[in-house]
Amino acid sequence: MANLFEMPRYIAVEGPIRVGKTTLARILAERLNAQRVMEGEENPFLQAFYQGERGAAFQAQLTFLIRRFEQLRALDLGARSRTVVTDFVFEKDKLFACLNLADQELETYNRYYNYFREQLPTPDLVIYLQATPEVLKKRLKKKNAAGEKAISEDYLEEVAKAYEHFFFHYTSSDLLIVNTSEIDFVERNQDLQELLRKVSEPVKGTQYFLPLGSQETAAMPTARTVAGGASHGD
Repeated sequence: MANLFEMPRYIAVEGPIRVGKTTLARILAERLNAQRVMEGEENPFLQAFYQGERGAAFQAQLTFLIRRFEQLRALDLGARSRTVVTDFVFEKDKLFACLNLADQELETYNRYYNYFREQLPTPDLVIYLQATPEVLKKRLKKKNAAGEKAISEDYLEEVAKAYEHFFFHYTSSDLLIVNTSEIDFVERNQDLQELLRKVSEPVKGTQYFLPLGSQETAAMPTARTVAGGASHGD
């Protein structure tokens, strides 16, 4: 019987800071000979936001919103184009806006967000990388990036919880949840090969990649089941 499975044309990798999404997106793009779209980290208002300056959150968020829209609006997803791999989904922008903006700011932000979102394609597959806040804190300290030193541990925990809540309800595309607290696909080739194998197979609905034991993937038919697996990773 012929293998009728076709790789998703548009794959997005997501997760909180230092979870490994950019690394995995780069590896996937190389393996699939795909067009790689990386989220721009430069934002003239970001440092002021981390330092708590008044109004900087709104300025930083609108800057990110416009840049992310421009990046995804330019995607070529035609029938003859290459697979596209991004290290973000557009919806993540609103996730951070809800965390950081005051009510009046969020009202203005939402008008632009909704207008932009209507014009953008939806990924065929989203790979959500999750990790416990403790693991993220350790990786943040190990990386020791100059622009991230002002990130507080409390804020990091809020971000991790926001991602869990968002993907608890996510149904826009097929979803593969990977707990990177136990997987090191940078240092351990076996972990990388298992993850690449799973991505090369059909992912329907929401599935959870189990990092321990046989490292098989369990189908998660309901959002409630997904939440159980996600909270276990915490």
